[in-house]
Amino acid sequence: MTITTLSSREFNQAASEAKKAANKGPVFITDRGRPAHVLMSMALYQRLTGSRQKIADLLAMPGIEDVELEIPRLRDLAQPADLS
Repeated sequence: MTITTLSSREFNQAASEAKKAANKGPVFITDRGRPAHVLMSMALYQRLTGSRQKIADLLAMPGIEDVELEIPRLRDLAQPADLS
């Protein structure tokens, strides 16, 4: 895995090259000499985060608006604990 570092200016002038470099490993983009962003391939991102889908992603899927979600209303309210 190759790590590439580019300044923000270099990144803006050579975005295509940065994307090619991201296929070989992460690309650190600096602002005033300090790392500010990381560009990486989708494959590397998925490997780092795991491929499990998150509930927010599932709920944002197109066509999901037709699914009915019934959430039962709780009738029992919380009661204070008896600590005696």
